[in-house]
Order: sequence, then structure tokens, then C-alpha cells
Amino acid sequence: MTQIHATALVDPAAELHESVQVGAYSLIGPHVRIGAGTVIGPHCVIEGHTTIGEQNRFFQFSSIGAVAQDMSYAGEPAALEIGDRNTVREFCTLNLGTAKEDGITRIGSDNWIMAYVHVAHDVRLGSHNVLANGVTLAGHVHVGDWVTIGGLSGVLQFVHIGSQAMVGFQAHVSQDVPPFMTVDGNPLVARAVNLTGLRRRGFSNERTTVIRQLHKLLYRSSLTLEQAVEGMTALKGLRPEADADIDTMLDFLAAAKRGIVR
Repeated sequence: MTQIHATALVDPAAELHESVQVGAYSLIGPHVRIGAGTVIGPHCVIEGHTTIGEQNRFFQFSSIGAVAQDMSYAGEPAALEIGDRNTVREFCTLNLGTAKEDGITRIGSDNWIMAYVHVAHDVRLGSHNVLANGVTLAGHVHVGDWVTIGGLSGVLQFVHIGSQAMVGFQAHVSQDVPPFMTVDGNPLVARAVNLTGLRRRGFSNERTTVIRQLHKLLYRSSLTLEQAVEGMTALKGLRPEADADIDTMLDFLAAAKRGIVR
């Protein structure tokens, strides 16, 4: 049977798998669905049209599924979707989407979200990411997979951060961050390739060599962005193992809306 503390308030219309645990004084709203093995700590509020997958853990005092912190929000249908095996630490706020996109804030799986993190409306947070204490993702931010964002960093509205990137402590992220790169500072500066992260995830020497070439073209060759893209395209086929990484970079640059950090 579902393990619900006697002091918790769970709306009868909420859909909780029988293995879900709900801690003391937590509140679960009527439109919430929670999958198998998920643990809701004490003093949590989960509301709105929120769907949570399996094996997640929410620590105390988190606010999940509240309406967007957007003055133009007028009560239109909105949702929050959370995948599996995420850890959400104390005092986090994960908000619903708005009609400015498709009305859904989406969080993937296997993310490690530390205390006081804010995930705003319409964010797309991929999987296997680490968001350190105090990270703020403003509305419409997109974050790929395997990204690390250092503590007390702020990410401006509509910014995209590519997969395998690393953002340093207290960074002011106001432009798009290409995949595989390490950035930090205020103003934000691209420092190097995220070699430590790539090696931890099993990238071969051949792949990291090509990614370092991408970095050189983008940041160390005094090229325009268009010229750098031409140079990256010319690398395809030379080391077939890395072609997918080149495509990842080219696709990201083609979709960049706010300009990339340079």
C-alpha cells in the first residue's frame, strides 16, 4: 500500500502508485500523478497538472508544480513533466509551463538537483545533469544532457546550454553555451573543452581530439562563426567515430538564438 504519513494531505483524485511514500505535512493536489518508488519528503507541496515518473526523491520543503512566475500568466492550461530517478534537494521550486510555448515544463531523468534550485516555466532540462546549490534557470531555458552548472549561477531567459558543457561557479549565463565547453564568469567567458567530464563519460582520445579541434576553430582561430562552421563541417569523415559529436555542435550552432558565448 502507498505509505502516506498521517499528517500529509493527498487529494483523493491524485494518482499515486502503491509504492509511493509521502512524508509528514506534505500536500499533493488533485491533478498529480506519481510513479512507482518515488519518495516525497516532509513539508513538500506538489500541485498543478504534474506528472512524476519512477524512483524520484524529493527532499523537504520543495514546491513542485506551482504556476509560472510570469506576470502574463492568466491561468491557461499548463503542466510539469518529470522523468525517472531524479533527486531534488531542499527548497527547490519547479514551475508549470505557459502558453508562450506548449504549456509544459519538462525535466528528464537521472538529474541531481541540489538545494534552492529554481526551474522556471517552459524550461527543458535533459537528463544526467547536475545543478548545484542556488542555480536559477529562467523561463524557456533549454539544457541538454550531462551538463554541470555550478552553484549560484543564473541562466537568462531563452538561453540554451549544449550537452556535455560545464558552467562554473557564480556564472552569469546570458548567451548560449555550445556543447562540450567549459564556461564561467561575469561576463561569461569560454575557457576550454570540458575534458574531465568527457573522459569520465568514456569519450575516446579520438573523439576528444576532434572536440578540441572544434574548440580551436570556434575560439582560438580568429574566425567568424560562419568560417568556424565551415571548418567544422570539413572535419567530418576524417575520424568517423567523432562525426556524431561534430553534428551535435553544428546542430546547436544552427539553432542558437541568443548568440553563443565567445
